[in-house]
Amino acid sequence: MKFAFIAPGSGSHPSNAAIVRALAEYFPELQLDAICVSDLIRSRKLLLLANAFWVFIEYGRDIVTRRRKLRDCFYRTTYLFRRTKTLVSERLSEGEYLFSFQHRSLFDGSKDGLPNYVYTDHTHLANLSYPAFDRRDLFSSRWIELEANIYRNARLNFTRSSNVSRSIVEDYGCSPNRVVCVYAGTNVGAHFEIDEAKYCSKNVLFVGIDWERKGGPELVEAFRRVLEVHPDARLTIVGCSPKVDVPNCDVVGKVSLQSLNDYYEKASVFCLPTRLEPFGVVFLEAFAHALPVVATDIGAIPDFVWDGQTGYLVGTGDIEHLAEVLIRLLQNPEHCRTLGEKGRSLVLERYTWEKVGAEIAKNIRNTLGNSSTRAGS
Repeated sequence: MKFAFIAPGSGSHPSNAAIVRALAEYFPELQLDAICVSDLIRSRKLLLLANAFWVFIEYGRDIVTRRRKLRDCFYRTTYLFRRTKTLVSERLSEGEYLFSFQHRSLFDGSKDGLPNYVYTDHTHLANLSYPAFDRRDLFSSRWIELEANIYRNARLNFTRSSNVSRSIVEDYGCSPNRVVCVYAGTNVGAHFEIDEAKYCSKNVLFVGIDWERKGGPELVEAFRRVLEVHPDARLTIVGCSPKVDVPNCDVVGKVSLQSLNDYYEKASVFCLPTRLEPFGVVFLEAFAHALPVVATDIGAIPDFVWDGQTGYLVGTGDIEHLAEVLIRLLQNPEHCRTLGEKGRSLVLERYTWEKVGAEIAKNIRNTLGNSSTRAGS
């Protein structure tokens, strides 16, 4: 007997590794069968050619008008969705499995007669809750209906955040009893030595690749107002290289994970006023370094940025409120330290891959009970 771990791509992403370790620990009698969906697809040249045709049938106008990029549409055709389900089902028919587990909701990895479990960070319709999202960017209604089958066919749907749990129930009609929020882990740990002098440095840190979507321009405008009260404040931008015309600003660009830790260690406040965010692991990284976080009140963020306890929430595009919060934090280093320590405690308590994996495995064991469900039996 085996269990199948089905993921979009191969590789040793920390979340994949942690979940696999937990499942192996809770089900020592089962062998792991790792299934890479992209490998299944790429091994079939005719399928790739046929899907290229369907990309232009379903999204051709948006691609021509540059509303969508070709690579973003390739895995969002109804044709590829159905063919992927068939390929995975055929693969699962080749052995005896107790259950299957799929990471992310880009495909339906379920097979009739075999319990399937899903772990996802987002749903497509959850985008509608973001003020910055344009409804015209939704994928086709036919694809969304196929996406709904992922959640309906799953024995349990595990999510990274409460807003995604609500979306699966409210937007896709899935029973609340089949949705469990288990959160997510941070990839940097939370056991760093904290130099409390950093809270006095008045250094505001931004970490993000997509400058516009992450609210970078709004942060710059807010920082101009911060400088009126704190002329010695600094803004450090890591992950991207925008052209910024504001004093006391260091634009670093892309760095390694180890180098990134150095910037967290020197910051006083972490600020990311993002407009659209499926989850935001950088917030957890900032908490791991005991930084207070200032962020927008969207998506998963209110799950961990507790207003006045671990940081502060502001409305999307509310530059005035953003500036007020930053000014208040920079003039109170002790408050920054208190918020940051509370955030780090939350990460240690809830946001570790070990705890996430254990919670997933426990719920799977509970739903399977003493069942000996086998594919094809």
